[in-house]
Amino acid sequence: MAKTAATPATDEQVTPEGAPELLRFRDKVYTSRLLIVPGTDRTLPVSKAVVEVPVSDLDAVKFLKANEEFEALKE
Repeated sequence: MAKTAATPATDEQVTPEGAPELLRFRDKVYTSRLLIVPGTDRTLPVSKAVVEVPVSDLDAVKFLKANEEFEALKE
């Protein structure tokens, strides 16, 4: 039986085409909670003190950047 060559994963292999780029924010107060984006009916789950939102979700990004309880995480 022939061995298959293992190739290391690259960012291109791991990230599927069309997947939205995410911003991550650390919740400085709670490790788990459900946020409601003001002016919308949308919710954002906080898990393990982290919330992720697509870069294109301007309402959520603006809300998280303006709130002192959250800080942007460096990737």
